[in-house]
Amino acid sequence: MIVPALIMAGGKGKRMGLPTEKPLLPFLDKPLIDWVAEAVAGAEKVSEFYVVVSPNTPLTEKHCKSMGWRVLCTDAKGYHNDLRQATKTAGLIGPVLTIPADSPAITGKFLDKIVSQFEACQKEFYAVFVPIEIRERSGLSVDSIDEYRGVWYAVSGVNIVNGDKIQGEGKIETVALITEEVEVLLNINTLKDLEIAEKIMKSRR
Repeated sequence: MIVPALIMAGGKGKRMGLPTEKPLLPFLDKPLIDWVAEAVAGAEKVSEFYVVVSPNTPLTEKHCKSMGWRVLCTDAKGYHNDLRQATKTAGLIGPVLTIPADSPAITGKFLDKIVSQFEACQKEFYAVFVPIEIRERSGLSVDSIDEYRGVWYAVSGVNIVNGDKIQGEGKIETVALITEEVEVLLNINTLKDLEIAEKIMKSRR
């Protein structure tokens, strides 16, 4: 299975408290979004990718276009609405991989694994969650959480959704991967997250 991907880069990133748009924040030697885009481009199971921007991230849009990446601009009406708008605008039906622009440890190999696991599970929605206590133990913030089988987890933002199904309002059958892997552990929501993630990444080099 080969799927298209959306890099979600339209959020305000207000928790960072900086004038710089979060996807463009320097992480080690390049902007956060460049780490993600390079990983997606290197994934064997990704056919094509788009960067989803919004009026919140005009400089990110400019940067992405200068890199030659495909860009979709949404109305910034919330993550799920932006996702629906992006898949509809791009005409994406069937499985679509989503990745946040602030996960610099993500790799093409990890994304290929997610696509393979999604293919094996034969569900409509595949989510990747991180145990809340693992993020807290690492000193990382817990920005977004969701419940899966009676337990609350930190949302990684890496998912596979059905581009056609998410346009409707019905319940979508979901299966999730619960993992402590660094590829999704390092999701940057605050300046402290950025500092900790850089230290972890340096130690792994």
